[in-house]
Amino acid sequence: MAILTRPPGRNESLAARLENAGWQVRTWPALDIEPVPSGAAGIPLPRDFDLAVFVSGNAAAQYLDQLRALGWGAWPASCVIGAVGPATAARLRDSGSLDGSCTIVHPAVDAPRHDSEALWDLLAARGPIPRRVLLVRGTAGRDWLAEQLRGHGADVHAHAVYRRVPVRWDAEALAQLRRWTAAGCHPAWLLTSGATVEAVRANVDQGASPEWWQACRFVLTHPRLVELLGLPPARAASSVRLCAPADDAIFNAFVSG
Repeated sequence: MAILTRPPGRNESLAARLENAGWQVRTWPALDIEPVPSGAAGIPLPRDFDLAVFVSGNAAAQYLDQLRALGWGAWPASCVIGAVGPATAARLRDSGSLDGSCTIVHPAVDAPRHDSEALWDLLAARGPIPRRVLLVRGTAGRDWLAEQLRGHGADVHAHAVYRRVPVRWDAEALAQLRRWTAAGCHPAWLLTSGATVEAVRANVDQGASPEWWQACRFVLTHPRLVELLGLPPARAASSVRLCAPADDAIFNAFVSG
């Protein structure tokens, strides 16, 4: 049994693949993604920056929606794009807002990590860090990349375009947790962010015990998430699989377990 907890619209393709491989699947999003109004400061434009960094596919989609609402044209070649992973880069390329002159820097599909640290290594390897940097992000999240950029002389403008809102699962989902607890069934959970872990735990605690949770299995897309599970170290070593945050890698992590 696989429980997919990514936001709405992000689980369907993976669910179909797992079902075709013989898995039972529940799609229980833990977070909703809501756009954030641009506010009085307005929307920063790519032409005013040397580098634009997108921390997620949601950041890319929401920012491009803002630009389209302005009637803004094509992305300027003078503004290099940084993306934390190939999925975010693909979302940008598929948007129709970029042409072949745009440079997108991102970790490769087969890179061991798709995160801020991996992107930073690539940016640092390119040479001097651009001075004017737009960081497109959510209202909450790590400041590590912004700190690295500022520490190397960049003027970083952080622009929040979305917020993550915890979802409260319905009565049927909570009843299902209780049935699994009674039957000794322990599914495998896909968890892709710290906010997801917190939201899932808040729901699970309404329908199951901490002991039941600790007996489940987990597919995580970043090693930082392991400590958030609250598992004894020996249990974490046997019940956690780490993978890149791409559907192929996630699918393989489930089926190889």
